[in-house]
Amino acid sequence: MAESESPENRIAAMESTSSSTSDLNFSIRRRSTVMDSASTEMMGSEGLKSSGKACDKVKVENQSEMKFNYRPSMPAHSGVRESPLSSDAIFKQSHAGLFNLCIVVLVAVNSRLIIENLIKYGWLINSGFWFSSKSLRDWPLFMCCLSLPAFPLAAYLVEKLAYRNCISELVVVFLHIIITTASLLYPVLVILRCDSALLSGGTLMLFACIVWLKLVSFAHTSSDMRAIAKSINKENTPSISSNADNSYDANFKSLVYFMVAPTLCYQSSYPRSASVRKGWVVRQFVKLIIFTGFMGFIIEQYINPIVQNSQHPLKGNLLYAIERVLKLSVPNLYVWLCMFYCFFHLWLNILAELLRFGDREFYKDWWNARTVEEYWRMWNMPVHKWMVRHIYFPCLRNKIPKWAALLIAFFVSAVFHELCIAVPCHMFKLWAFIGIMFQVPLVVITKFLQNKFKSSMVGNMIFWLFFSILGQPMCVLLYYHDLMNRKGKTE
Repeated sequence: MAESESPENRIAAMESTSSSTSDLNFSIRRRSTVMDSASTEMMGSEGLKSSGKACDKVKVENQSEMKFNYRPSMPAHSGVRESPLSSDAIFKQSHAGLFNLCIVVLVAVNSRLIIENLIKYGWLINSGFWFSSKSLRDWPLFMCCLSLPAFPLAAYLVEKLAYRNCISELVVVFLHIIITTASLLYPVLVILRCDSALLSGGTLMLFACIVWLKLVSFAHTSSDMRAIAKSINKENTPSISSNADNSYDANFKSLVYFMVAPTLCYQSSYPRSASVRKGWVVRQFVKLIIFTGFMGFIIEQYINPIVQNSQHPLKGNLLYAIERVLKLSVPNLYVWLCMFYCFFHLWLNILAELLRFGDREFYKDWWNARTVEEYWRMWNMPVHKWMVRHIYFPCLRNKIPKWAALLIAFFVSAVFHELCIAVPCHMFKLWAFIGIMFQVPLVVITKFLQNKFKSSMVGNMIFWLFFSILGQPMCVLLYYHDLMNRKGKTE
């Protein structure tokens, strides 16, 4: 007993116990010492026996607890519960598995439809829809596109003269009106005089509208900055936001950066990112090429045959028109989603990355919009910010009611939608204009339904039904059908 109670044997027992209990996931720091081998083996075996007894004790306790919990007399129903798909619990559950199932089914069904379409109709993609058969027809449009930067240069010269007080404020406004109007009418006349391809005309018209919006923002912002500078000089400054840039000078570099930056609102400086991620830009370009090709494939392989084999939706049978619209809604929705992803996400982010443009909120979660009003506020943030800054709030500051300001904003949007579609198609049917103005009563209707049902899901479903399933396919069918008839008559 005296020998076993010695300090050396106590140390050996502690070390052997720590080595044996490591199998039970207990970590004890090992201590180095000199020990007797015989006493080490003896104490090690005793430690293993004691730890084994501890494990057996835990197992016995678990088994007894399991026997107690799962006895036949134990109640299997101990509370009030709802089924996962019941109306009270469906929104509290995670539906990630069902979402994955929908994606798998969607991919499988569309793959089958693509294969069936290729077997039935063959390869229908034709470059004639995208480009002219004679490429020389499009050279005036290309030259017009190259000459558009002359209008921002003219606007800069006007602002320089205004900064030096060489011309009056009234003359400045008059010159800006002439410059902005000419920047829009010049491409329209070139497109209408040339029998260009739809893609070439649409690209030039979109570019011209962007230039017009930027020039208006530049002129409006410069005018406001001049007014602020004059009020500061007179020491009669009203309350101005601390975020506003009160310094005024027509800076050429700022204007050049603004004209190529992915924004429509002019300011003297923008938030900038630290560096350019070259690898990221290359990956986005690859995605852009893939999704653009997929969009062209759907247009040529699906939308073209549907429209060519259909009648005018306003001249035929009502049920036939509904069937055509519903048949066109799915490929049209795919094209529209691809267009949104290619332009608002890929292209604008690529441009922002190359220019180190920091504010990249080009869109919000418009797919969760509960009303048409929420959709228009979230899906195109550059245009929304331009409308709020240069149309809506100026109207409110001039004592115009909110409903009238909203109507004016939709009217401006409707005019530009009509220009971007009617001018490249060489026909003015006003379908796009009517479609955008029809959004005004839809704003009221969807807002009323949202307030009545008090459910974001109901409002979101109504938005998708009105806007994407019925509205867009009808407008596309109207324009596309008239375009095909015009192309058929001219050929």
